[in-house]
Amino acid sequence: MPEMLPEPKSLQEAIVYFANPDNCIDYLAIRRWPDGRVLCPTCGSDKVKFHAERRIWQCSTHHPKRQFSIKVGTVMEDSAIGLDKWLTAAWLITNCKNGISSYEIARDVKVTQKSAWFMLHRIRLAMQDETLGSKFSGEVEADETFIGGKARNMHKDVHARRISGMGRNTEDKIMVMGILERGGKVRTKIIADRKQKTLHGAVRENVKAGAELFTDEFGAYKGLESEYEHQIVDHAVRYVDGRVHTNGLENFWSLLKRGLDGNLRCRRTVSSFPLPR
Repeated sequence: MPEMLPEPKSLQEAIVYFANPDNCIDYLAIRRWPDGRVLCPTCGSDKVKFHAERRIWQCSTHHPKRQFSIKVGTVMEDSAIGLDKWLTAAWLITNCKNGISSYEIARDVKVTQKSAWFMLHRIRLAMQDETLGSKFSGEVEADETFIGGKARNMHKDVHARRISGMGRNTEDKIMVMGILERGGKVRTKIIADRKQKTLHGAVRENVKAGAELFTDEFGAYKGLESEYEHQIVDHAVRYVDGRVHTNGLENFWSLLKRGLDGNLRCRRTVSSFPLPR
C-alpha cells in the first residue's frame, strides 16, 4: 500500500491526498469506525474481512449483501462517482466560506453540473443536525435578520418603491431567526413576523430553561427573564459588554449572506459566460 500523506490542509493537498483511493478509504473508515472495529452495515457483526484488491469488506455471516464498500450506509451509496471526487467536493463545500455553486464544483472536480448538483445536495444533507429534538444549554445567543436582494443592485424605480422610511429594504425579504449555542451549533428558522409570541416560542423550542440567553435590545425579547438568565446588549451604546453580545450570530449571518451571494454570483457568471468545451 502506498505511504499515506498527512491529512490535507489546502485544496492542492486535498486533490493530491484524495487521488489515492486507499487514502480515501482510510480517511472515511477512521471517522466511521473510530474504535477500529469495522461493522457490517447489514447485521452489525465485526467479523469482517477486507479484500484489498477490490477495496471492499465481506462479512463472515451468511446473509444478503455480505460484501460492502465504505460507501454503503452513507450519502455516497449507489453513486458511481469516485471517492476522489466526492471527498474533494466535500472539502470544497465545508471550506469555502463564501459558498460554492454546483457549477463551480462541476468545473473543479471534472463532473457534469447535474452530477455536481446531486453531490452538493447529498453533502449538505450529511451536514444537517441529527439531534433536532435536543435543546441548547450554557451560553446561547438569539437574533434575527432579513435575507433578500441588496438595494444597490435594484433598478432606481424599484429601489425607491421598496425602501421603507427607515432606509431598510425589508418588504420583499425573508425574516430568519437564528439561535447559537456558543462553542456548539447554530439553528435557523424562517419566521412570519418578529412578534413576541413568535420569538419567545422559537427560544423555548430550542433552548433549555435556565440557560444564559443573550439578545439585542429588541423589545420582543422582553419577558424571557423568568425562564432564562436573559441579558441584553444595547447596540445603540455598545456591541460587546464582557460576555454579553450577539457577535457569534452576527458573524454567522455575515457568512450565510456571503455564501448565498457566492452561490448565486457564480451561477450567474457561468450562465452568462459559458465555459469553453
